[in-house]
Amino acid sequence: MGTHDPSEVHSITSAPTALAEDQWRRMRQYLVQMGVRIVLIYLAVVFTRGSWLMWVCVAGAVVLPYTAVILANAGRDRTSHEVDAVPPEMPREIGPAPTRPPGTDHRVIDHDDSPEDH
Repeated sequence: MGTHDPSEVHSITSAPTALAEDQWRRMRQYLVQMGVRIVLIYLAVVFTRGSWLMWVCVAGAVVLPYTAVILANAGRDRTSHEVDAVPPEMPREIGPAPTRPPGTDHRVIDHDDSPEDH
């Protein structure tokens, strides 16, 4: 049996997202970036040759696939969700020991270690 620390607090908000949900999020992000790339290629054709806007669109269409693949293959979302833990209850204090007047419940024995007693 493993040991269980009762003061450890688990939170469902610190659990990672489901794998299917994470894959769908990355695929959707990749498809959006490829859609932007198609728009950039179209705009590069529409703008007149030699225009600075044409070169910006061409540069974006060339660089965007690399960044899209890097972000899509980055893996699961590793963001942590910090949640304030509920502190454990403090143990109750033990009250003072009951005091009894001497001689009511206990006997006092004096011990004398003198050589005469032997």
